[in-house]
Amino acid sequence: MKVFQTVHDIQKCLLEINDKHGKTFGFVPTMGALHQGHLSLIQSSKEKTDITVASIFVNPTQFNDQKDFEKYPIQIDKDLEMLLDAGCDIVLVPSVEEVYPYGTVEKTGVNLGFLGKTLEAEHRKGHYEGVLQVVKRLLDIVQPDFLFLGQKDYQQCLVLSKLIEHYHLPIQLEICPTLREKDGLAMSSRNMRLTAEERTMALQLSASLFYIKEHINDFPIKTLIETELEKLNQYDLIKTEYLEIVNGKTLKKIKHFNPKIPTVALIAAKVGEIRLIDNVIIT
Repeated sequence: MKVFQTVHDIQKCLLEINDKHGKTFGFVPTMGALHQGHLSLIQSSKEKTDITVASIFVNPTQFNDQKDFEKYPIQIDKDLEMLLDAGCDIVLVPSVEEVYPYGTVEKTGVNLGFLGKTLEAEHRKGHYEGVLQVVKRLLDIVQPDFLFLGQKDYQQCLVLSKLIEHYHLPIQLEICPTLREKDGLAMSSRNMRLTAEERTMALQLSASLFYIKEHINDFPIKTLIETELEKLNQYDLIKTEYLEIVNGKTLKKIKHFNPKIPTVALIAAKVGEIRLIDNVIIT
């Protein structure tokens, strides 16, 4: 596994591989603090492409809460060891100056429309502008054939699909299923910051989503959401930001379930001080 810290060095390496062998490249962008969910993306890339490239970069422009950015877990040595064991071929671990040599003022020209106003975008102002900014830069650096993302960040997958469409990038987006712990908790880098009590309480989020999926035909959507919010509100440690059942393509709320329409249930909540998101695809 080759590890690079500068744009010049990784691009030189990728160009040499492409010129000599004409390989296909898969790319997995991460912010580090890796877990099995990330490694499953590496595995998906290895199965579909010749060369798998990952990045580890905690992007400052996508944090709407500075304290969240400062507390984000950093474990570069462990992450690199995990990527090596997973069979990753190339890793970029850049500084902020390498990613943003001209500063962070310039944004992308992507118009997200409703996607940029609802759910995560509504609760984390400026978040997706930062995501678009960093991923566009990383894609320009790596120029992959495939981009591998996890379904857990469902709205982010739709946002980055817009990015690829806007710039007519010759990149195929691969959305991989959410990996969960045995008890159902969606794997997340933030889970390591949960106390034992909070970790147990966090299971209520996935439990609500699973209940909604199981009973989507049994109750009106409004009733399902109200019932689950009432359950969640019983717990002092849980502060729910949203729980919605939406069209899986547009993220607009659905009033009546239609199995012919792609449908997703999404949740965001703080458990203690840690903000978690999750979702399940219903149809």
